[in-house]
Amino acid sequence: MERNRLFKLFKALGTFFLLVGLVTTVAGGFLVLSNYQQLGRAVRVISLIKTQALTPPGTSELIDGAMRGMVGALDDPYSVYLDPKDYRHIEQHITGTYGGVGLIIGLDEEKRLVVVSPFKGTPGHRAGILAGDLIVTIDQQDTTGMDLEKAASLMQGQPGTKVTLGIYRKGLDRPKEYAITREVIQVPSVEGKMLNAYPGIAYISLTTFNEHTAQELGKLLEEFRAEQARAFILDLRNNAGGTLGAAVKVADYFVPEGPIVHIVGRFRKQEYKADRERIDLPLAVLVNEGTASASEIVAGAIKDTKAGTVIGEKTFGKGIVQTVFELTGGGALKLTTDKYLTPAKNDIHKKGIEPDVVVPLEGEQESRALLNAPDPADDPQLRKAIEILQRQMK
Repeated sequence: MERNRLFKLFKALGTFFLLVGLVTTVAGGFLVLSNYQQLGRAVRVISLIKTQALTPPGTSELIDGAMRGMVGALDDPYSVYLDPKDYRHIEQHITGTYGGVGLIIGLDEEKRLVVVSPFKGTPGHRAGILAGDLIVTIDQQDTTGMDLEKAASLMQGQPGTKVTLGIYRKGLDRPKEYAITREVIQVPSVEGKMLNAYPGIAYISLTTFNEHTAQELGKLLEEFRAEQARAFILDLRNNAGGTLGAAVKVADYFVPEGPIVHIVGRFRKQEYKADRERIDLPLAVLVNEGTASASEIVAGAIKDTKAGTVIGEKTFGKGIVQTVFELTGGGALKLTTDKYLTPAKNDIHKKGIEPDVVVPLEGEQESRALLNAPDPADDPQLRKAIEILQRQMK
């Protein structure tokens, strides 16, 4: 009886572990099979779990656990195995609608859960949560060692329900709890208006990069041209990024002919270039520590090509690219496959982009400025951008 159970188990897992044990190195035309001992230990562990554990999991759960362990061996917080439920959460973000609190999250160098940026006007933003805040608990569950997808799934839920976040911020003696009511989050993309008090200056806010961003930006720019705009402010503060393609298309509106970004992977090198007539007018770009990933591609391209003046604070510093590979059964593997370099081939990962003009904005001042944007009275970074553009417009 025991032998039959083990035989069925080995048959079910045989292909999986055979692939794990294969090293795809061709030497003299032969495929080399290595790590016999490790493979044997893995089979032994599976056998013991199935036959000796008090509450043994099913075979599918064991395989899921093995896949999570393999990805965990990369020691990369951005690479993760997504089971079907987690993958559905990711797809909801891509399509732009989900029930939640409106926070983009990441992991800092100590692998603590950190708010990269809150989406403007969402429950998390209105509650006063800021970029750089540490999320130490979610509904009293400790987030130590928690991966991003697990944290995101805990914060998402049915609109109208509550989630309590324990937030630690520099300067606080202890974490502060925020009870936030979930809403349907319509992920914003492009907003803008003419600053009537400052003739000729148009303000554009990009809060994410998705498949519609470049098209929406193009329509807005046409409207501004009709209104005789002579200078632009591009607000990338608390923009946590999005797709590489969208970032390239957005940068293409502003940078001169030449490279926008260099993509470097193990097996490829690719250069994305500007190929459309750019808007050759004074430009100021607002950034902060919530400016990350795709938005850093745009800010880096504008800074390196001197197409505009970058104003604010050092950006987040996420200079790597993830690719999502769909798996049979509804899951997926999100894997870091490339890094990107700015046009001058600067690697900004874990370093960020230093603005041309540093203007600090912290705490409650930051919260008011971003909530009320574009209002120069509450926003010294915006005031500096207006000042610089007015000089350049003369």
